[in-house]
Amino acid sequence: MKPFLLIETGDPLPSLRRHGGFGHWIRVAAGLHGREVRHARVLDGEPLPSAGGLAGVLVSGSGAMVTERLDWSERTAAWLREAADAGLPLLGICYGHQLLADALGGQVDYNPRGREMGTVELELADAAATDPLFTGLPSTLPAHATHLQTVLAPPPGATVLARSSLDDCQAFRWGEATWGVQFHPEFSTGMMRGYIHARADALQREGHCHRSLLQAVRPAPLARRVLRRFVHQARRRAHHGA
Repeated sequence: MKPFLLIETGDPLPSLRRHGGFGHWIRVAAGLHGREVRHARVLDGEPLPSAGGLAGVLVSGSGAMVTERLDWSERTAAWLREAADAGLPLLGICYGHQLLADALGGQVDYNPRGREMGTVELELADAAATDPLFTGLPSTLPAHATHLQTVLAPPPGATVLARSSLDDCQAFRWGEATWGVQFHPEFSTGMMRGYIHARADALQREGHCHRSLLQAVRPAPLARRVLRRFVHQARRRAHHGA
């Protein structure tokens, strides 16, 4: 069976690293066994493999910003562009979502509405009803999020699948097998609270009450279901030779 590639573009907060890195968080949340995955820590300069031998690719979040145009990020974007054009199933999470959008011709920059953090309410677009990852889900559902930059304009030809009160592109699909999600389907409630605690001072400076955000954190199992559906779709395509 072809493996999945986990592209690690960053590390969790120091206070949360006892739970492993982003690659581990995503692998566990996606229901993948260690034998089914390969890791590429592109932020450390690790090379990316040939896309031809993979079932699918998941791209992590990061503390970096896409607009910094870091060398490793630009190299990863070029690789992702080729993989998307070839039809390899791709799922970008947070930074990965933004990097995919940028690689495919979308626009990424700081969100003019400010920081989005905590358990947010996703509103699914009509197009989500027929999307393989979102079909059958309620029209609104909770998801965990933490970000400053966002996809201001999705890639040409992309379909927006979800929004939130602070972000008009919480999820998109490009082509048949490339998805980006701004939210974090791999986060547990404990991880989300850890990020809010760590950003308490910044939130206060921006006029937010971190205690209120902490109290509003709740489980987001349907967001995690999106992640697992991606794995299922990628496996099915690999099995049928799509």
